Amino acid sequence: MADFSIIPFNGKTPRIDPSAFIAPGCRIIGDVEIGPEASIWYNCVLRGDVNFIRVGARTNIQDGSVIHCDSGHGTGGGYPTIIGDDVLIGHLAMVHGTLLKDRSFVGLGAITMDGTVIESGGMIAAGGMLTPGKTIGANELWTGRPAKLMRVLTDEQVAGNMMGVEGYRILARAHKAENAARLG
Repeated sequence: MADFSIIPFNGKTPRIDPSAFIAPGCRIIGDVEIGPEASIWYNCVLRGDVNFIRVGARTNIQDGSVIHCDSGHGTGGGYPTIIGDDVLIGHLAMVHGTLLKDRSFVGLGAITMDGTVIESGGMIAAGGMLTPGKTIGANELWTGRPAKLMRVLTDEQVAGNMMGVEGYRILARAHKAENAARLG
């Protein structure tokens, strides 16, 4: 018996690759797809009720994060949340109506708002707030509230972020095994 909730909404049921790790306490609702070896950590909420959410392969969404999407409030298609492959989303982040391209990074407690984009290798620093419609370019580091460009990351820093993704992929396997043994 799982310690997380997979909740259909409006005729859509979340689809989760069997190799993904979904930690106890998570709530995954509606039109959500989670890719291979992705990890959704303890007490995250992914709510695809007014638009859709996609999470790519090997992406990790760390403890307490909230992922939602935008309906457009009757004005159009709104903004889904699309998270690419090998993305790292830090603890307590809030990602709303955002496109996170492959290998992007969202720092601890950061907020991304409707219509924002983080290009490959781009990063919003811990505590940053990316306001609606802004784009973080490839390998750029943005910080602050509201977030602004701080500098371009070095190749070594981008590689370091990818080491974090790999570390979480390995850690997720261990947590998945421990939870499977515990839950029988």
